Formats: sequence, structure tokens, C-alpha cells
Amino acid sequence: MDIIDAIILGIIQGLTEFLPVSSSGHLELGKAILGDSTLPEESLLFTVVLHFATALSTIVVFRKDIFEIVKGLFQFKW
Repeated sequence: MDIIDAIILGIIQGLTEFLPVSSSGHLELGKAILGDSTLPEESLLFTVVLHFATALSTIVVFRKDIFEIVKGLFQFKW
């Protein structure tokens, strides 16, 4: 897989992650359309890395909200 294919698949992942459909399915379709011929282990690793990057970017974007939620868990209120 070359860098252009990886960028295209990253864009597909970013655009479809928050839709109520499977972003993993879109990645597999994108790989098939781009003619991905990597080994299954490499393909799985790439997919896992993309999902990790998506989760990390979501945490970064919503870090203030996440912090407030965690802080609220440890506050005692009547």
C-alpha cells in the first residue's frame, strides 16, 4: 500500500466513522477498490491503527467534555 492509498483510506475512515454505518466496511470496500494486495496481517494492522487514530482524535476533540464527566464522577452532591 502506498502513501496515497493510505491517505485516501484515512479520509474514508474520518468521513464515515460517525455515520450510523460501519466505517470498517467502508475501509474494506476502499481497499478492494484501490486494489490492496497487502498480506491480511498488514491489512488488519493498518485497520487497527486507523481505528486507534480515530479514537485518539475523538478524545482530543472532546477532552474538555471527557474531563468534566470524569471530574463529575468523583464529586459528591446531595
